[in-house]
Amino acid sequence: MKNGRQQIRDEFRPEYDFDYSKAVRGKYYRRLLQEGSNVAVLERDVARAFRDSAAVNEALRSLLRITRSTRRLTTRSSQRRSGAIP
Repeated sequence: MKNGRQQIRDEFRPEYDFDYSKAVRGKYYRRLLQEGSNVAVLERDVARAFRDSAAVNEALRSLLRITRSTRRLTTRSSQRRSGAIP
């Protein structure tokens, strides 16, 4: 197994010297809980349609605008109709 680790280490550039003995597991976990973080994993076919997260956000905002405008068209009136036909 030691030989396998050495092989992987040789693939990195010399300026990338990772010292995992100083690593802290879950270092930013509490901060993520406080600030909030949403991660959505896109399927490959969907991910191919977007170049970056900004494009995904733009598409979702457009969809939200469309749903807001069409929601007004589909909501029923809160007034009750009388039994007579106008």
